[in-house]
Amino acid sequence: MSRRRASKQKVLTPDPVYRTSLVFLIVNNLMKKGKKALASRMVYQVMNEIREKTQQDPVVVLEKAVTHVEPEVLVKARRIGGATHQVPVKIQEKEKRQAIAVRWILAGCRSRAGKSMVANLAAELLDAWKYKGNAVRKKEEVNRMAAANRVYQRD
Repeated sequence: MSRRRASKQKVLTPDPVYRTSLVFLIVNNLMKKGKKALASRMVYQVMNEIREKTQQDPVVVLEKAVTHVEPEVLVKARRIGGATHQVPVKIQEKEKRQAIAVRWILAGCRSRAGKSMVANLAAELLDAWKYKGNAVRKKEEVNRMAAANRVYQRD
């Protein structure tokens, strides 16, 4: 066991407009080169677009979309007997699952071609809300990998 003190868990402060830490997490992951004002403006435009398209509260749609993408397991590369295997690892913490889901959603919207980042992110979130899109496909792919390598899982 390590003698080093465990680092304190950073508490996410809720977003000032929507009062949820999930929006704050998306803004921070979307931000590049410290341009937080630009990232937050983009996220607020996405939320307005979601409100227009669904006629529902965008925070509820956002939370549903993220829960549809949240992975239960991840696969990590481990060396076992000279060979590298993909070992499934369960994710216990809700915050960790949310962070991974947000990263996958942003990666999915960046891989879309054509439109602006705001339009792509709104489309990816709406697709995730409907169990479609690149992020949901990534979750299913990871679940298939975990199922195929369940032999190497340690409980």
